[in-house]
Amino acid sequence: MTDTKLLEEAARRASAYLAGVGERRVWPAAEAVAALAALDEPLPEEPAEAAAVLELLDRVGTPATVTTQGGRFFGFVTGSAQPAALAASWLVSAWDQNAAMRVMSPTAAAFEDVALRWLRDLLGLPMESAGAVVTGATMANFTGLAAARHALLERAGWDVENDGLFGAPELTVVVGEEVHVSLLKALGMLGLGRRRVVRVPVDGQGRMRADTLPALNARTIVCVQAGNVNTGAFDPAREICAAAKAAGAWVHVDGAFGLFAAASPKYKHLTDGFADADSWATDGHKWPNAGYDCGLAFVRESQALRGAMAMVAAYLPEGARREPCHYTPEMSRRARGVELWALLRGMGRRGMAALIERTCAHAARFAEGLREMGFAVLNEVVINQVLVSFGTAERTMEVMRRVQAEGVCWCGETMWQGRVAMRISVSSWATTADDVERSLDSIRRASSV
Repeated sequence: MTDTKLLEEAARRASAYLAGVGERRVWPAAEAVAALAALDEPLPEEPAEAAAVLELLDRVGTPATVTTQGGRFFGFVTGSAQPAALAASWLVSAWDQNAAMRVMSPTAAAFEDVALRWLRDLLGLPMESAGAVVTGATMANFTGLAAARHALLERAGWDVENDGLFGAPELTVVVGEEVHVSLLKALGMLGLGRRRVVRVPVDGQGRMRADTLPALNARTIVCVQAGNVNTGAFDPAREICAAAKAAGAWVHVDGAFGLFAAASPKYKHLTDGFADADSWATDGHKWPNAGYDCGLAFVRESQALRGAMAMVAAYLPEGARREPCHYTPEMSRRARGVELWALLRGMGRRGMAALIERTCAHAARFAEGLREMGFAVLNEVVINQVLVSFGTAERTMEVMRRVQAEGVCWCGETMWQGRVAMRISVSSWATTADDVERSLDSIRRASSV
């Protein structure tokens, strides 16, 4: 089979998969998962025909996929790749570009520049801020916090990139009690410690209480949330940023999905004050639905991000314009900014607002339907997150198990302020009103046994 025919066959198989997602089980059948064991074989001695490899990939892999590309996966805050982004991803793979520097790929750098500019505008962030396209929210948090570490220690007369943390002036990191684990992981990778944080009490929705902030100073990083992963709640950013600014502290925003509420006229008020921060992390593969491997970091002080990430070598020719590798942890990397550009170009400002408002409306309908069944919704449904209890912890877990086993939809478990809950996250452009009603019917059946 020629290279062209192979790609045509791959496109045919992928298109057939997408055409059937509406009726697929959301979680794969047990026998499909068990069949994956056939892949565990010794590395073959001889080459195989590419067509045979593709056939095996589709035959064994496709039945065992989780149908996140459909409209009824609510287990995590993940979306479904939008058509323009998916098509761009195929083209990017064919281009096989290295997006490290302009000399390696002028086209990758140009698309990334435009996408970052559009996002600063869409999210209401300072237009002078530097941006980075990374792999996900964890690396976006890492990138923003690395810039914070660089800036605060540089102001204290310390070069952390060259001299490390041994003997460095001590930094304090302040987080809310409901801090997301990805931010703690980023702190651990940066040598700032997961346990050395100062935790601030939160209210019943997980919002950091600004009135309980500790004393801040010029060596403090305050981490706030735009969109709690369980409730969707937003920290009081304006008050926190004002207190931090007065003390010379740095504010970092973990806005993995919630920061995109700024793109909706209806929900923009939730992000009030977040633009006053110093760095921001969010995810292109969550609410915008750009597909995976697309995280975003922005830093108000461009030089702080460049100072934390830049690299110099004789063989790396630097041009007069922004070189992507000086703003990201990676050097060699996929041209993921192209897919991001395609998503934004395809949706436009109105399309992004419609996505946010439509998914939030679906979440509100879930909450309404669950209350009508007599169950307790544990959170204020401010955006796309719903927490529900079916009574005891054991009962809630059993209902979830039955919902997952039926396969109509998939919702996950969480622990919310001492109570086991089922979490429903509505993030996909593909979710329809019918998907919501079918899912509510499945939950009703599971809870009536």
